[in-house]
Amino acid sequence: MQFTGFISAILVGLIIGALARLVVPNSQPVGCLLTILIGIVAAAIGAAIGYAQHWSFWLVLGLQVLIGAIIVAVFSAAVRR
Repeated sequence: MQFTGFISAILVGLIIGALARLVVPNSQPVGCLLTILIGIVAAAIGAAIGYAQHWSFWLVLGLQVLIGAIIVAVFSAAVRR
């Protein structure tokens, strides 16, 4: 992976992770680094599913945020117990 690809993955992960945290109500025990990691994972999964189905950019973005929100909610529930 080139350096620009690495930076792009971090920026996309930050944006998707932040949007996912905004969707989930209440406060989450998720730091900045974990937000980026959740965003990168959600972006990769959402892109793989969305582009395999030939969806538009906006549907893929919505799917990525939805997957990120699910990961944040599951992580928050697991940490609080």
